[in-house]
Amino acid sequence: MAAARQVLCLWALLGVSRVRCEPIRYSVAEESESGSVVADVAEDAGLAPAQLSARRARIVSPAGRHHFRLERSTGRLVLAERLDREQMCGSLPTCTLTFELLLVDPLQIVPVEVSVEDINDHSPVFPDERVTFNIPERGDQGSRFPVRAAQDLDIGINDIQAYSIHPEIEFFTVSFQTQSVNDMHVDLILQKSLDREEQPELDFTLLAIDGGTPPRSGSTQIHILVLDVNDNAPTFTQKLYLGQILENAPEGSVVLRVVANDADVGINGDITYDFSQAGIHKYSDFAVDPKSGEIRVMKSLDFETTQKYEFSVRAVDGGGLSSMCKVVVEVVDVNDNAPEVVVSSFSSPLPENAGPGTVVAIFAIRDQDSGVNGEISCALEDQLTFTLRSAFKNYYELVTVSTLDREERAQHIVVVTAADAGSPPLTTTHTFTVEISDINDNAPIFNQTSYTMFVHENNVPSMLIGAVNATDADTGPNAKVSYSLLPAYPAEQVPCSCVSVNSENGHVFVLRPLDYEKLKQLEVVVSAADAGSPALSSNITVRLVVVDENDNAPLVLHPAQDSSPPSSELVPAWAEVGDLVSKVVAVDADSGQNSWLSYELLKATEPGLFAVGAQSGEVRLRRPLTDRDAVKQKLIVLVRDNGQPPLSATAVLSVLLLNGLWDAQLPQQSPAAEHEDSSLTTYLIVSLVFVSLLFLVSAVAFVVCKLCKRKDLSSGHVLYDASNMQSYVADGATAGTVPHTYCYELSLTTGSGNSEFKFMKPVLPSLPAQPVLGYSDTEEFPPLPLTMGDEALDSHGT
Repeated sequence: MAAARQVLCLWALLGVSRVRCEPIRYSVAEESESGSVVADVAEDAGLAPAQLSARRARIVSPAGRHHFRLERSTGRLVLAERLDREQMCGSLPTCTLTFELLLVDPLQIVPVEVSVEDINDHSPVFPDERVTFNIPERGDQGSRFPVRAAQDLDIGINDIQAYSIHPEIEFFTVSFQTQSVNDMHVDLILQKSLDREEQPELDFTLLAIDGGTPPRSGSTQIHILVLDVNDNAPTFTQKLYLGQILENAPEGSVVLRVVANDADVGINGDITYDFSQAGIHKYSDFAVDPKSGEIRVMKSLDFETTQKYEFSVRAVDGGGLSSMCKVVVEVVDVNDNAPEVVVSSFSSPLPENAGPGTVVAIFAIRDQDSGVNGEISCALEDQLTFTLRSAFKNYYELVTVSTLDREERAQHIVVVTAADAGSPPLTTTHTFTVEISDINDNAPIFNQTSYTMFVHENNVPSMLIGAVNATDADTGPNAKVSYSLLPAYPAEQVPCSCVSVNSENGHVFVLRPLDYEKLKQLEVVVSAADAGSPALSSNITVRLVVVDENDNAPLVLHPAQDSSPPSSELVPAWAEVGDLVSKVVAVDADSGQNSWLSYELLKATEPGLFAVGAQSGEVRLRRPLTDRDAVKQKLIVLVRDNGQPPLSATAVLSVLLLNGLWDAQLPQQSPAAEHEDSSLTTYLIVSLVFVSLLFLVSAVAFVVCKLCKRKDLSSGHVLYDASNMQSYVADGATAGTVPHTYCYELSLTTGSGNSEFKFMKPVLPSLPAQPVLGYSDTEEFPPLPLTMGDEALDSHGT
């Protein structure tokens, strides 16, 4: 460094005028933070901060490493990094960093030296944590036992200043002296003879203390073994032997080998090895070879039971002198234990109304392995209903995450898998079988939306006609279904008494015979209720359809069969083939094909004269009338329904044949009868004429009154035109009778209303019926219809 300065100064003298030979010196404490200010180098160099930038000032380090940097704006020298004196200068008494401040224009060089000051940042450290001495009993006082000195990286006052024994004992003192900077001798001096029988071993701590503020210290453990009198006792090559072995190592595997040496010769130099008495009793898993000192495994090891074995091995020479060493065997874990699942609580069965978050089970997972082999993960296999929730440390809760439905799934198999992180990993599975208990959450459901049952009328009492069936998705009592009848309509207080349902099996019975003609169908409501609490039920409508039986014979309405005397149909002589003579009208109280009626001419006075329509019941002429035909014909018409077996009724029909005039071809009657018939005819004609005239007069009077009241009317009046009034008697062979029709036509004005014109019923005395045209006293005279305009007034001979 001095030579460099001399060269620099010589160079300056030769050609450079602005070179400073005396360096600027600074000091800084080690471990100062980066960016700490060292000094104002511009001021110390006599420069202004502005000149540093103008002259492009910079720091030049000979080593090329810049521990400092120059702030041109302020002229301050700051630390570029944290300084460690021990790393840069080691144990040198001084630690100086040199560099130059270089200014370019004009050229100027300012040498700078920075001294790094030591701080007490290191403690003394002994090379050995534990030192053992074998000292024969009755040894000479003043004997020295060297100890390897402690080292302190600090220097000066921060270096080691003293040694001491703690706690203080009467047998030893410590002595130390420094030969050179890095050479210090430390000795234990025996102050009092040892007695092995009184105290075979001694233990104390040797302290090394530096002079820093506050002082730092280091220590080592001193172990003294007091030996019997013998020139040389066996000495182990090391006092502590460390070994490792896998827990699955086979029996007989060698863990390590201890070695002891004895300076004696002969029998005193022969060494045998064995365990100490306590060690043999406690650690029977190992054995030591007495000759070679090899320690072997004698039993299978288990890391989960014992992780470390510590025992002592003794070396005994032929003279009885011995020494001991410590052996520590660490058992290395292998992944030989699968995780365990320990269940603390488990709730099964679980009610199906349990909400999400219900705790089903609490369990813990454990693995007796250690390290990575003991790290366990836990998961569920293919589960959407349950999940795992971490509770505390290695405890987990199995909880529900969705609602349960026993009807959908009555049992859940939940498989919990625990796996460790070993290589290869070991897994354990635990299966929770969660039974779902039923609650009454399902009402009975009928297998049909409605029921229709058929029963034939006239059934036997208590007849089974069908059954309703409802099922309940629940189980146990909640699925037991009972049936009952309910009122079909809210207004009904009790259900129909003619129908019953079996509460156990749902069989439907009709309790009494039914009559289709009175009751064609019936609706009842059947309720199906389960035995849950509270009970759930559902209702269904059962429609009972009564099937008609052919139990009603046809009933003849026309001609009336109970009239006395029976009526007769008149057929004029000019009637043609196919003309309607009469019509048999019958009905059947049954329905369907049982009510389909067919007509058949069962018997006739002249079988070929009349024909009866099979479907219509119309009686028509089958051939023209002849003189040979009897005047009075009797027809018997059979009316039959289409039931099985068919039922029938007969209709008796009387027909009178009119040949020529009404009085022609009639049977000859007595003069008295003829007179009676003539009188009756006269009465009828007179009555009809009188009624007609009375009606005509009334109508004219009514019209005249209306005209008088409405004189000021400009239009609208009632006209009576005698030419438009026509009366006639028409004889026709319609429906086998001879009707007499009287027609009256009136022309009304546009102003007349319905309320202004009425037909008055004539008031005439009733005349007794008289035989007419050969009718007998028991025969009824045919009706004579009256027609006025579009309305007909029926008169029966009154």
